[in-house]
Amino acid sequence: MNDLTDLQARLQDQRPVDWDQLPDFSLYMDQVLSYMDRQVIRFDGDDGLTAAMVNNYTKSGLAPRAEGKKYGREHLAYFTAICVLKRVMSTRDMDLLIREELQDRPVREGYDAFRQSLDKALNITAGELAARLGDQELDDAALADAAIHFSLLSYAAGVAGSRCVALLRERKGPAAAKGKKEKERE
Repeated sequence: MNDLTDLQARLQDQRPVDWDQLPDFSLYMDQVLSYMDRQVIRFDGDDGLTAAMVNNYTKSGLAPRAEGKKYGREHLAYFTAICVLKRVMSTRDMDLLIREELQDRPVREGYDAFRQSLDKALNITAGELAARLGDQELDDAALADAAIHFSLLSYAAGVAGSRCVALLRERKGPAAAKGKKEKERE
């Protein structure tokens, strides 16, 4: 299996687990980090969640604090969303969206909505990749063309996402327009 066929298979099959499949018992930090590696698609060891990141996300209020030194289902839901979104948006924008998706309604509902949106996006991308691959291995020119194609899709989706965040921030008023740290200084 070549690398792109492996990518296509992972885009089609690898998903964060359903809420009911998240562990219903608390995990320690090292268990959380290991678990998160299975929740998101990763190809190298450099982009995973680290203990320092978890501490920063909880300290900033992006994710709830641990209960003692243990993390439960709700924490895993937050960290799943963070691990996916951190690749495409700023912490400030993640803060607004996570509050909207996970904090202003039951976490389970927000997590389920997040998973459904992610599922659609991964399926669309897998279909696009399948159309480009066909039954052959891509030569260098076709691989470069595919890289440009997916980068431009990412750019277009990023522009749309950024605009939606800006509109949401405007609707939420002055408090949402400022960063969380700016609000805390007042």
